[in-house]
Amino acid sequence: MAKKSMIQREIKRKELALKYCDKRQDIKNSIKISTNFEANIKLQQTLQKIPRNSLSCRKRNRCWMTGRSRGFYRDFGLSRHVLREMAHSCLLPGIKKSSW
Repeated sequence: MAKKSMIQREIKRKELALKYCDKRQDIKNSIKISTNFEANIKLQQTLQKIPRNSLSCRKRNRCWMTGRSRGFYRDFGLSRHVLREMAHSCLLPGIKKSSW
């Protein structure tokens, strides 16, 4: 089980990313359009003032059951431990234990 603080940090990052998404995109579009060098620098400074945690790449995939961030399977939204337990107890349809 992940620490509560780590899970809350991820929730905060998700909210910040949604909050600043439009603002960040507007500034980036105006940087592309801008031809004046001084104005471009001003726009870059305003872009840097936006919180770092509002970037979408700072979000981390976590297991919805345990909150574990490593060994995460995107198809199921689960970590490898929980996936294995659920597969053994036949809670995931179509998943079989392989043996060779």
